[in-house]
Amino acid sequence: MGFRCGIVGLPNVGKSTIFNALSAAGAEVASYRFCTIQPNVGIVPVPDERLERLAQLVHPKKVVPTTLEFFDIAGLVKGASKGEGLGNQFLDHIRNVDAIAHAVRCFENENVAHEFGSLDPVRDIEVVNTELILADLQTVEKRMAKSEKLRRVGVGAKEADLELGVYREVHAILNQGKMARSLAFAGDREAIFSDLHLLTAKPVFYMVNVDQRELRGEGTCVKALGEWAEKDGSKVVVLCGDLEAELAELNETEREEFRKGLGLEGSSLVRLIKVGYEILSLITFYTTVSSELKAWTVPQGTPAPRAAGKIHSDMERGFIRAEVLSFSDFTACGSEHAAKERGLLRSEGKDYVVQDGDVIHFRFNV
Repeated sequence: MGFRCGIVGLPNVGKSTIFNALSAAGAEVASYRFCTIQPNVGIVPVPDERLERLAQLVHPKKVVPTTLEFFDIAGLVKGASKGEGLGNQFLDHIRNVDAIAHAVRCFENENVAHEFGSLDPVRDIEVVNTELILADLQTVEKRMAKSEKLRRVGVGAKEADLELGVYREVHAILNQGKMARSLAFAGDREAIFSDLHLLTAKPVFYMVNVDQRELRGEGTCVKALGEWAEKDGSKVVVLCGDLEAELAELNETEREEFRKGLGLEGSSLVRLIKVGYEILSLITFYTTVSSELKAWTVPQGTPAPRAAGKIHSDMERGFIRAEVLSFSDFTACGSEHAAKERGLLRSEGKDYVVQDGDVIHFRFNV
């Protein structure tokens, strides 16, 4: 698994259109509010040129890319935390995702009603962010009540005090209209914070759905949003949902020709994945075991034993060493055997930090 991404936004911003185009999942798409009731889930392989190059050299029987998992939930409206629209109960489906893709509408279409009747991406973002904050406040307040009760009855009073300290700090920030990701904890306090699974603690990027006019740079909506996002320190991925839906019907060669004709560079999926990897600080390493070439995704700074545990817990528990080749050395030599003869195959211990592009064979014993 590469990473899990939850898609949020107002109704009728094109979430399901984009979801279908990127994941080929076939979710229902319509021009009325709350078309999406049950959350849609789609898993797509992460395009990886390095994996393709390794496959050409290794000739494995099976090639397994890492994946991206999308969760598309019902649109949020102003007042969702108080039960407006479909409420905010569907947010629970994305509390365990790694990042949030906030879909924002920057297209005009008289056949698709806008929630507020006009385009204003910053206003729309602030409405959804407010609902995410209010949902997190509800989560924190429930935890606070539980910990206070435990402290009163004398069950785990010390632990309850530690939890309450974290909860109150988070509650204060949320009450100020700020995101929980502005906070930083360490040690046991960080574990308590993480266990809340707060929506506003997750990294976020903005997935801006435009029409072809905006895509050509002839509108002002994307520019306004871009200026706001730059001040906010946020990443933006601009795409055209309708165009992506058309491209999804073509084969890869036809897609590339279509994109070139429109002056577009690369696929929206690749750009989205790149941003996701950046905000989550993810890297990819590779293994070649039993005629299977496989890509794995881990956070930057992951030590070798923990990376081995990504494959199987026994490999982390019984870790002995990691035999490592960089992608550049592997491809330059053409094979692991040739790299070994040149002294490029390294034996690394428990303290080794996995690097992006490493080709690794883990030695372990349990």
